[in-house]
Amino acid sequence: MPRYAQLVMGPAGSGKSTYCSTMIQHAEAISRSVQVVNLDPAAEHFDYPVMADIRELIQVDDVMEDDSLKFGPNGGLVFCMEYFANNFDWLEECLGHVEDDYILFDCPGQIELYTHLPVMKQLAEQLQQWEFRVCGVFLVDSQFMVESFKFISGVMAALSAMVALEIPQVNIMTKMDLLNPKAKKEIEKYLDPDMYSMMEDNSTTLRSKKFNKLTKAICGLIDDYSMVRFLPFDRTDEEGINIVLQHIDFSIQYGEDLEFKEPKETEEEPSNTNYDEFFQDKVDY
Repeated sequence: MPRYAQLVMGPAGSGKSTYCSTMIQHAEAISRSVQVVNLDPAAEHFDYPVMADIRELIQVDDVMEDDSLKFGPNGGLVFCMEYFANNFDWLEECLGHVEDDYILFDCPGQIELYTHLPVMKQLAEQLQQWEFRVCGVFLVDSQFMVESFKFISGVMAALSAMVALEIPQVNIMTKMDLLNPKAKKEIEKYLDPDMYSMMEDNSTTLRSKKFNKLTKAICGLIDDYSMVRFLPFDRTDEEGINIVLQHIDFSIQYGEDLEFKEPKETEEEPSNTNYDEFFQDKVDY
């Protein structure tokens, strides 16, 4: 049987660890087994158990303190991820060979890992070789998506990850529970956006004459092919969390190979003899 994986991606501060924690709690509530692997070598803490932690292999602090390397935080993280890509056997040993695993991979927040560096692409391909069905889950903070130009930037970041990784991807707006009522109403139009209507935005942010033609082309590309859509994620809304999980499960065909459990046979109810005799008498009459 196949195994299943979510690559939880997104910019720093988009809520990746909170998403993993919420999914773990939701899975426990619906009696599903879900585990987490931490792939952020700069992570400090998280409030859920992990089955594997990249910090046991390499840490950003150790790389930065190495006098021969002299890397800063970003360079150190990229070095850690490239080192990880050369040591996938460590991950294979940690994952084991349990069938029907469902694992969330909590990834780092450096956006270049999902746009032009090959590390995450190599990870996705390696997981597929290990018979994982992989889905990318790209998170964007909803608090920064309430303006048209910021939304388009978020869409392009999600689209870059889709193109680079070449795996099914579900895009999510996180931290919906932190928005005020006015912002929640405003952001509804961005969940299933009409990109052409954004060009008619009354604000001046999309009316630069110099880049107007380019902006129109980008909006047209996204709208014509329906390439990017977002799901809202409110960690206090169990129904909304379940909808997100259903979309992801559908993209990786989770459950199609699960064994069908036949319902228990129920004993036939004893017939009502008096009623049967009465009905038979009526028929004979």
